[in-house]
Amino acid sequence: MRFGKNVLTGEIMDPFGGRKDIENKIIRATTSHFKEDPLRVYRVARIASQLEFSVENETIKEMEKIKPELSSLSKERVFVEFRKALESKKPSIFFEVLRKAGVLEIHFKEINDLIGALQPEEYHPEGDAFNHTMIVVDKSVELTKDAAVRFACLVHDLGKGLTPKEMYPHHYGHDERGIELVGNLGNRIGVPIQWKAYGKVATKEHMKGGIFFKMSPAKQVQFIERVAKTKLGLEGLQIVVIADKCSTRDTKMENISFVKIGEECLNAVNGQIIKEKNPELIGEKFREKLHSERVSWMKKFKEKCLE
Repeated sequence: MRFGKNVLTGEIMDPFGGRKDIENKIIRATTSHFKEDPLRVYRVARIASQLEFSVENETIKEMEKIKPELSSLSKERVFVEFRKALESKKPSIFFEVLRKAGVLEIHFKEINDLIGALQPEEYHPEGDAFNHTMIVVDKSVELTKDAAVRFACLVHDLGKGLTPKEMYPHHYGHDERGIELVGNLGNRIGVPIQWKAYGKVATKEHMKGGIFFKMSPAKQVQFIERVAKTKLGLEGLQIVVIADKCSTRDTKMENISFVKIGEECLNAVNGQIIKEKNPELIGEKFREKLHSERVSWMKKFKEKCLE
């Protein structure tokens, strides 16, 4: 008997109690056919994230039984479900469901490795790096509709998964360590090249973006010039930094808003202006002059802010 309505009597035919599950926001596998396609493991997690539903315990157990077959899935099929989860209102549910089913490590090893990676409680009362990452990726939904930028938010702290336990709760160098991990994860699930580029910049630069206003003018200009040339750009990185900083702490926005200052600096001191003032300069000397003039601009800007 299938779910439906008898047009003659008006009776609702609901042999599996689907209406009640919908009311209670529960996803449930109803037949043994569930195990015929291992992709259903990821579909369950994805639908849960889209609807913000929970998954019934017996269904979780069925998902775990299919674990050995998940590696046979093509990365293209996995990516479709992953992308839809990132585009949902609550992407963290996707990963939480896979974690509960014990299958997160198959295609999302780098995310799974964040579980138990302790952080300084002073800055991360939310717990380990996995919990932090889930909060950050959910925060990204409020900040952007661009799934590639949300991916950058998701992977920004992957390097913490490689930190030796004896170093906990600190994760020195996790920004550099995470770059390769972004590539590994991206290749395994077939994310677009642009997504991987975004993720690598987020991983490498998010720590510096978070302390932008503590940098010297020279360091600030180096940061602005470097990030502005990337695919993620200043605006994309700022979203990552805001999601990272504001996910668990009351951070003043002006302390992490570097886009406006960066754009003002690059526009106020550009190559055309330097060329007009110093037509004799070429090559490395031209670049050095451009950089030094931008540093001078930044110094004046900071002095003006202190007045």
